[in-house]
Amino acid sequence: MGTGLTVVKCGGTAEVRAEAVCAGVARLVREKRPVVLVHGGSATVTELAGRLGVPLGELVAPDGTVSRRTDPATLEVVTLALAGKAKPALLLELARFGVPAVGLTGLDAGLLRARRKTALRTVVDGRTVVVRDDRSGRLTSVATPLLHALLAEGMVPVLSPPALAEDGLPVNVNADRVAAAVAAALDASRLVLLTGAPGVLADSADPGSLRARYQVGDGRDPAVGGGMTVKITAAREALEAGVGDVRIADGRFTDTVADALDGLGGTRIVGAETTRRTPR
Repeated sequence: MGTGLTVVKCGGTAEVRAEAVCAGVARLVREKRPVVLVHGGSATVTELAGRLGVPLGELVAPDGTVSRRTDPATLEVVTLALAGKAKPALLLELARFGVPAVGLTGLDAGLLRARRKTALRTVVDGRTVVVRDDRSGRLTSVATPLLHALLAEGMVPVLSPPALAEDGLPVNVNADRVAAAVAAALDASRLVLLTGAPGVLADSADPGSLRARYQVGDGRDPAVGGGMTVKITAAREALEAGVGDVRIADGRFTDTVADALDGLGGTRIVGAETTRRTPR
């Protein structure tokens, strides 16, 4: 039934409160419960790109899924923002709580490996075109020895993109899916994806319409859109890999973070009966 490990993904939007997330992580550490913290940094990327004058773009797949356009200049901004600003801020906050933490990217010791997406279809002015110079990738593997060693020493690994591609160069990968892959590779008992909303909502315009339970299926749910779509995908991947408890929860408040880390709050994601595997 898993290792007792919790993998926490700290969302990168401005609404997510780093102090609330780190307070929750600190409590797990005090209780001798191992934890890995994975983070993104969309708000930090946007802020830094503006300061550097680097225009940011989006790719809209034919199914409506939106992702960041990662040309070489954007990849440089992403790397600087995550490794140089978002990660140090989390490490400083964890240090304030007395948590020994080590900051890592997927490039350290080849932690995250990915296959670069060499041809991406995107919709522009109603037409589908192919983008071939993007530096984004699909995660293929997680190297666990370094993570196991840090956890054995009581450290909290704090991990983010980019990942290392097959051509030996970095690529941007989605942090939610990184968290799911890390949870699977480490045989985690729980994955918590913290975001700037209470969880999965029945009505995206109504914060009070929280779904306590959400069952993923084979098709796309028209009621779930925006950034929640990829979180549902990540949750499904974790469930299919055997992670027993997967939640999407509110990262804005200390109490909601604590509930989610205890397996109580947010939206619990469950797999379709036909595709669910036996939890570890």
